[in-house]
Amino acid sequence: MLNEIGIIDQLARNRFERVLPDGLSVAQFTVLNHFVRLGGEPSLVALSRAFQVSKPAMGKLVHRLADHGLLAVRADPDDARGKRVTITEAGVAMRHACVAALAPEVAKLRDAFDDDDFDRMLPALQRLRTWLDTHR
Repeated sequence: MLNEIGIIDQLARNRFERVLPDGLSVAQFTVLNHFVRLGGEPSLVALSRAFQVSKPAMGKLVHRLADHGLLAVRADPDDARGKRVTITEAGVAMRHACVAALAPEVAKLRDAFDDDDFDRMLPALQRLRTWLDTHR
């Protein structure tokens, strides 16, 4: 089962990256999406924990997005060594552009399956995600 999920993930990521605007990666989109969904001004450490990547890897990704004006990074007032990150208006617009670019692909996927298929798959996948998330 996990092998199938891994293959699906790889195929979906490749398909998604082909339609993302401006050469944005799926990893970069997921960070923008995280901010649009949850808001806030997390630290780099909190972001690295949320995405289960190292702090240097998250720092590189965040700074790449900041260099394009999609995120803003500032000193953490509570920790002189830390950084706080927020999404910019341009970042929100880029996230919306990514979702719009993906919409035709999602429509093709929805057309390939009937609603009953999705209704049966989704609850089990949500339970699997929840279990994996609570048992990291």
